[in-house]
Amino acid sequence: MHYYLRLRARLLGRQLRELGWWRLLMLGALLGLAAARALFTAAAHPTLAWVVPLVVVLFVLSLHRRRADLPFLHLSAPGFRVWLAAECALGSLPVALVLLGWGRVGPALLTVTGAAMVALVPAAALSASRQWRPTWYRSVAFEWVSVGRRPVLGLAWLVLLAVAIVTRASSTGPALAVLAWLLLTLDTYGPAEPWSWLLPAMRTPGAWLRQRLGWGLLYFGLTVAPLAAVLANGPAGVAGTGLALGWCAAVLTMVVLAKYAFYPHATLGRLTQVGAVVVGMSVLGSNPAYLALLLACFLGLLLKSRSRLEQYRQE
Repeated sequence: MHYYLRLRARLLGRQLRELGWWRLLMLGALLGLAAARALFTAAAHPTLAWVVPLVVVLFVLSLHRRRADLPFLHLSAPGFRVWLAAECALGSLPVALVLLGWGRVGPALLTVTGAAMVALVPAAALSASRQWRPTWYRSVAFEWVSVGRRPVLGLAWLVLLAVAIVTRASSTGPALAVLAWLLLTLDTYGPAEPWSWLLPAMRTPGAWLRQRLGWGLLYFGLTVAPLAAVLANGPAGVAGTGLALGWCAAVLTMVVLAKYAFYPHATLGRLTQVGAVVVGMSVLGSNPAYLALLLACFLGLLLKSRSRLEQYRQE
């Protein structure tokens, strides 16, 4: 376990060095401030404090299910689950310490215990079914093919549509439904496709990015259209709905660009995607400085993704 944790720490340090100090400073400041504000607000509330363990478990689970080294660990070290449990528990320890600082002993213990229990969950690569399932999406939009093959997302879409219809008298409910559907679909852009998919199909980095963005915006627009229709028929109107959809398109574009900005490193891509979503959320406030930050992040991700894919085209 000692050598494994040292290896994981060195790997994390190597990835952070590749991220770059200025990107690390910007992302760290944004994510740190947003996470700290949400955590301190929840810890100060006796009821919301019990939501923190659930959020931590879901976040750790999303990272754990996409780990590529689990098949290797399964063959080389039969007792590797203990190592994973220790790693997950250590990662959740700062959150537990904040909860303890507010006197929330129960949520703090549940946070560490729940994160450690994630190690018992099999990886998606090990538990995925090989049975072919039909889907409405074209195979070239492989990110959205996974959406069509996950029944839980279809059920979530129906629930969001029902919520939007029930709360159509106010623009808040339909707007939150549109936002929730955007966040649910963004998860499909987390895993990086293998080189065997990328290299034969990529003529130029610009053409590849335009293709990925085109299919993503098309299918997101088609799936969000019923929710947007409910929003447009409410107090928000057509103009407000257009602004909301434009904001969703900008966030989706940055998430796709962030995926290829550090291809094929899933961890760096995921951190950058989270930062892009946080920057997008910050624009919803009243501070105009966040709009300039959004434009800077958009331009930086565009240039970084093109230069990253250019290396693979030359190879």
